[in-house]
Amino acid sequence: METPHDAPGNQPFSAEDLRSIYETRFGDRSAYRDRVWRVLVRDYFQRFVRPQDAILDLGAGHGEFINHISCGKKYAMDLNPDTAKRVNADVEVMRQDCAKPWLLPDGSLDVVFTSNFFEHLPDKQALARALAEARRCLKRGGRLIAMGPNIKYVPGSYWDFWDHHLPLTEQSLAEALSLHGFRVEHRIGKFLPFTMARGPRYPVCFVAAYLRFPPAWRIFGKQFLVIGKKRA
Repeated sequence: METPHDAPGNQPFSAEDLRSIYETRFGDRSAYRDRVWRVLVRDYFQRFVRPQDAILDLGAGHGEFINHISCGKKYAMDLNPDTAKRVNADVEVMRQDCAKPWLLPDGSLDVVFTSNFFEHLPDKQALARALAEARRCLKRGGRLIAMGPNIKYVPGSYWDFWDHHLPLTEQSLAEALSLHGFRVEHRIGKFLPFTMARGPRYPVCFVAAYLRFPPAWRIFGKQFLVIGKKRA
């Protein structure tokens, strides 16, 4: 099911721009990315999600996370028109600007998950509005789980992507969460490697081994992981 979408507003790219960028960047890696995300969900992220939870995948892209997570209710928000074609039938797609009011009731979500999305927002004001909407829609004690490139560890190559706008670190995002009604539970500066858009395609068994060996994160990790819990 797909809900009506809002106009892009102050988003720097149109829906068709997003479709083209994503297809150009990941088109020949879609199957590989899906296999990697299956392992990431199974071996790491599923621990934060209960069977009955309602989850929103914010900036869902092709739905690699939301398709594999096990939960009670699934939502995917993205302006990319291809999202609705890529997610499974049990996912409700919301094509809207995340900085505008979300088409969800107060306290209707248990988890908001987002990966490699906040850096695409045009400015900190847009991020602040998205965080405020996440807090509104989360239940008391609900979690926001955010992963993204850490500008401290990819200062030059961060800007190799045409649609990167907002540089963040685990510290700056944690502070933003604290200012918007969240208590930071986990703050990891080095979690996963930088990108799956370029470089070698390692066997997915390497991904499982990597997740089980945190010392390797300190060597290869270029993305942060920050988890905040909604305060009462």
